[in-house]
Amino acid sequence: MSPPPKSARNFPSISAYTGGGHRSIAADLDGTLLISRSSFPYFMLVAVEAGSLLRGLFLLLSLPIVIIAYLFISEEIGIQILIFISFSGLKIRDIELVSQSVLPRFYANDVRRESWEVFSKCERKVVVTANPTLMVEPFVRDFLGGTKVLGTEIEVNPKTKKATGFVKKPGVLVGDRKRLALLKEFGDESPGIGIGDRESDHDFMSICKEGYMVLPSKSATPVPPNRLKTPIIFHDGRFVQPPTPLTALIIYLWLPFGFALSIFRVYFNLPLPERIVRYTYPMVGINLVIRGNPPPPPSPGSPGNLYVCNHRTALDPIVIAIALRRKVSCVTYSVSRLSRFLSPIPAVALSRDRAADAARISSILQKGDVVVCPEGTTCREPYLLRFSALFAELSDRIVPVAVNVKQPMFHGTTARGVKFWDPYFYFMNPRPTYEITFLDRLPEEMTVKAGGKSAIEVANHVQKVLAGVLGFECTELTRKDKYMLLGGNDGKIESMYNNAKK
Repeated sequence: MSPPPKSARNFPSISAYTGGGHRSIAADLDGTLLISRSSFPYFMLVAVEAGSLLRGLFLLLSLPIVIIAYLFISEEIGIQILIFISFSGLKIRDIELVSQSVLPRFYANDVRRESWEVFSKCERKVVVTANPTLMVEPFVRDFLGGTKVLGTEIEVNPKTKKATGFVKKPGVLVGDRKRLALLKEFGDESPGIGIGDRESDHDFMSICKEGYMVLPSKSATPVPPNRLKTPIIFHDGRFVQPPTPLTALIIYLWLPFGFALSIFRVYFNLPLPERIVRYTYPMVGINLVIRGNPPPPPSPGSPGNLYVCNHRTALDPIVIAIALRRKVSCVTYSVSRLSRFLSPIPAVALSRDRAADAARISSILQKGDVVVCPEGTTCREPYLLRFSALFAELSDRIVPVAVNVKQPMFHGTTARGVKFWDPYFYFMNPRPTYEITFLDRLPEEMTVKAGGKSAIEVANHVQKVLAGVLGFECTELTRKDKYMLLGGNDGKIESMYNNAKK
């Protein structure tokens, strides 16, 4: 979308920066702090995640108009069209949640190493961008450690609390408007360093003590996300890859075929016995990888095994049952009655009353095997959330199960969306992979009843064992932490429903 950069005038390349001990920096975002010079993928994410797939399609079809306006009329008009299509009519709260829960992961994977090394060394970090402040600020503040974002301000209808699609005065922050915004922010004090990637950035760079150009380079490397101020642990949204124009086009072309394939995969396998599904999965393009040696089914009259797994998608217990070639029961929170009705294995709802839930799980264990996910919610990144210790109090026949998934196009989990569609999105991937690794049953000395360990010790031990097998990192974060960050609620069905009505 961006025109080729013109002459950099008297501004040297950022590679010439030797470190002058400056305390403040003013930096552009697209093409400067980020490798990509196009903001289209981020507007597409807002359009789809805060709006709908239909809005995203309209934005994609409008891209030729945006490019023509950007190149041949003005940068401001091109960006204004993007903002209008992506934002108009959307609740500001929805845009805020997408900016907080979806966009940071994509931004974090595109931070340019050269720029970050200069930016991170300064105390006062100001980002000057034509993008809406609302869209950029959570990432800049929480992951780059930015002090301030000077961006385009979105106009909001005070009655409906929805974006009008237009911007507040002085308009889209480009060219001289960036310079004026920076003068207002810094007053008589000039920023120490100014960095940008195009000629329209020269205006604000000229008032800085030193200015450097970040030139486009195919060899530019991203900063590993774990080197940023905060690691990305929780994120939301359905898209796995950043929706560049080409990627977005492929996704929309695949959607009708993917949806039909997903329906077929679900309802073709649903009535089949688990021992058969293990072989039909590869036939319909689902890669099932099973490792380890699971214990045999319990003998009549003896309690079942308690399979304790990390939680990647709502399909975890079902795929474990397929790997075992027999039905097992699972326990779950915050899943609708319809989802439990359609589940091919017995799914028992828990109440979050510890005593009642313990009695319910113990009763199920007397009848057979049970799968539990003590994290209480899914986590997409290579981290394990804190394990609830309840499972350790209920059985000494504990079998840890390591679960991992590969989803090339769509995420089969959501915090803000409709959870009923989670399995369908997973099966919409062209060739999804599920990896199940059965570990040895815990020795008696590592259990509560026979070994005298505390429930917390057992839970922490299982968490560490699973993290070691998967190559993940243990955390103390909980379900509530995830949902408060991603959805602004505590993750309970009632809270999510009430939040959606606001």
